[in-house]
Amino acid sequence: KWDWSQLVQTGGMPSSHSCGVTALATYVGMKRGFSAIDFAVSSVFGAVVMYDAMGIRRSAGEIAVEVNDLDEQVERIAKQHPGIYHARRRKALKERLGHLPREVAAGALLGVAIGACSYLLEKK
Repeated sequence: KWDWSQLVQTGGMPSSHSCGVTALATYVGMKRGFSAIDFAVSSVFGAVVMYDAMGIRRSAGEIAVEVNDLDEQVERIAKQHPGIYHARRRKALKERLGHLPREVAAGALLGVAIGACSYLLEKK
């Protein structure tokens, strides 16, 4: 589901990280040329950010889901065994850290549009 508030948060649709780096690369490409070193650098930077969003950050979010579930499981066990005490964490770990490939693709498409519009609206 498309959620505009996700543009300033981690995780969800669309990927704000992908949108930002794609807008940067698009703008730089249109401004300096797609064969310029500036475009190459911003494109590699964007690829690393998008790969990280789908890989490491997504995995960290999945681990957070398991840790939050583990807290509930330990609490259930503590109720079954009266001698065991369990103090529940005050705050659950944030689970929405990374992105699905479609969320990254949606952010990238939005970023291309934003980068192109920024270039076209610029005073020449």
